[in-house]
Amino acid sequence: MPKYSVHQQPVETLLSWIKSGEIAIPEIQRPFVWKASKVRDLIDSLYHGYPVGYIITWQNPNVKLKNGEVSTGKKILIDGQQRITALTAAIVGQRVLDKNYKEKNIRIAFNPLEEKFDVLNKAIQNNSKWINNINPIINDEITISEARRSYMELNPDVEEIKIERKIEELKKIKNKQVGIIELDHSLNIDVVTEIFIRINQKGAKLSNADFVMSKIASDELHGGNKMRKLVDYFCRLIVDKDFNKHILDNDKVFVSHDYYKHISWMANASDDLYVPDYIDFLRVAFTYKFNRGKFSDLVALLSGRNFETRTYEDEIVERSYKLLAEGVLDFSNKTNYQRFLMVVKSTGLISNKLISSKNSLNFSYALYLKLRKDGLQETEAQGYVKKWLIMSLLIGRYSGSSESMIDEDIKQVQEKGVRKYLEQMEETHLGEGFWEFGLVNDLETSSTNNNAYNVYLAAQCNSNSNAFLSKSHTIKNLLEQRGDVHHIFPKKYLSSNNFKPKQYNQVANFVFTEQSINIKVGKQPPEKYMERVKEEIGENKVNLTSITSLEELDKNFKQNDIPRSLSHSTFEDYENFLAERRKLMAKRIKSYYQKL
Repeated sequence: MPKYSVHQQPVETLLSWIKSGEIAIPEIQRPFVWKASKVRDLIDSLYHGYPVGYIITWQNPNVKLKNGEVSTGKKILIDGQQRITALTAAIVGQRVLDKNYKEKNIRIAFNPLEEKFDVLNKAIQNNSKWINNINPIINDEITISEARRSYMELNPDVEEIKIERKIEELKKIKNKQVGIIELDHSLNIDVVTEIFIRINQKGAKLSNADFVMSKIASDELHGGNKMRKLVDYFCRLIVDKDFNKHILDNDKVFVSHDYYKHISWMANASDDLYVPDYIDFLRVAFTYKFNRGKFSDLVALLSGRNFETRTYEDEIVERSYKLLAEGVLDFSNKTNYQRFLMVVKSTGLISNKLISSKNSLNFSYALYLKLRKDGLQETEAQGYVKKWLIMSLLIGRYSGSSESMIDEDIKQVQEKGVRKYLEQMEETHLGEGFWEFGLVNDLETSSTNNNAYNVYLAAQCNSNSNAFLSKSHTIKNLLEQRGDVHHIFPKKYLSSNNFKPKQYNQVANFVFTEQSINIKVGKQPPEKYMERVKEEIGENKVNLTSITSLEELDKNFKQNDIPRSLSHSTFEDYENFLAERRKLMAKRIKSYYQKL
């Protein structure tokens, strides 16, 4: 049996379905992104009988109620909301939100003589050849005869029969066909996504999280619509503090709800270390509360899926919405959120530039919330979370099939306990072969967006290491000040000796140091500038370095994992230097990880 159908429905029928609630439109308080001119073009296409694309709906399954009765599932609109909004704005007269979250009307005018549509403006309003607003005619608020007479009073010289015919054609817009693709509830989400991509003209990617958000946003019975707003608003407040005013001005109902009080603290918080979007937010809340990682499972549970009997039950719907609401609230809880950020920073990951995997953060936050809920002491929970975060970054745990990995990891933690499963992961992925060979190989790269290199910098921040040839600035300070990395073997020096960018831009040739020191080093070979450094130390001068003793210099070399051979190195020694430093960097990372 086919699990989706493609057919046509009149605009009037589509709008009646929306009005009656047969199609549930997600209550997503986002601006109407179409320009008014695009609304005009849509109406023009309907008038002339041109295709206007497809609306995609997803059938909710029929759910068995507690009394044994069956509740018929509604259709959820998952694609076509802008088109539906345009129709309801132009034909029904419904107000829309603009980019400033202010409500506005979109009035479409019609010129029956030229059969043209346009967005109402002052010039059109003062031109008798135009009917200023089409929706009273299409909606039967005024009859064709009334519309014709009104037009003829202002334009007595035009042909009356022609005007009547054109107004009749205008009224027929509600009978024009719109394509609808109805997806069966049992359809695999991957297939649904593929259908969406093939139908969507832009080929936009639809994530499984979008299905979840559409589902909860269209739910009023269990408060999903308000939950959706909490997620949307919280993520927006993280990056745009002014958005709070828009909430206060334009969504009084939500402001009066406990959900707003719960997230309002973010309007005054400032931290860009972890900037989750709605997908990350849902990922954490779902993984933490349901001990699952696949959004397709969440969609099924919110639909009431009983995985054992393969039926749909209202009790499961209620329980799933309750659990998700708890997860959403725990995610956005001020104490939980800020404590988790402190845990991340305490590892030395002080900047989002050092974290290339958002899902490593997501799983770590879900793990933190779970361990706290399971009753672990704060210190113990933080220790496991820190190790998991760094381990997952080092091995690229979530770089591939992240959803499957998250699903596996949370289930294993639930089954075996975090201590045992973490030990198992370490035995499998962090053996001696990894530390002595795998990690060293990972550091053989010219990409600074490299997990091994970023964890190395975190290790330096964690130990509060000083910048190269400096005792007044730490690497942490320079990272926080958006400082630049510099070349130990100067770039111009290596380039002049026929080294290519991929060679001289190796991460093992990078250090953080003060810009003034880097300028003074210039393009000198290491043996030359290190000779000057030692001379200055011996003469008690402060110029190329702020270090004042050979003991401090030796300590600085160790803090930056610089081989001592640097002091007498030229370009001929460069490759050996890189190999030696990579081993020292890997050794630093290993020691750092074991102490977390």
